[in-house]
Amino acid sequence: MFIVVYITAGNADEAKRIAHALVSNNLAACVNMHPINSVYVWDGKVEDDSEIAMFIKTTSDKFDEINDMVHSIHSYDKPCVISWEIKGDGDYLDWIDGCVNKDD
Repeated sequence: MFIVVYITAGNADEAKRIAHALVSNNLAACVNMHPINSVYVWDGKVEDDSEIAMFIKTTSDKFDEINDMVHSIHSYDKPCVISWEIKGDGDYLDWIDGCVNKDD
């Protein structure tokens, strides 16, 4: 199964560091990064911050490794790491599979 993993980071440098680690370790085929504004509750207060949203294209069997790696290098106490299943063009999905499963 193919998935997109959604992660937020506090700034572009952190997002790039995470993206490079995931792609370099064959856990992601591609990471798209976009600036966003997030409103959320933290420690009982409503916060309003700029963040970077990351969309990671990969396969479902890589999710646990991605989650572990993100938790080991992310600056947040509880980083957002969520995923959902995707469908798409067969050639594109084959490319994702080839990128993340090249050692299998």
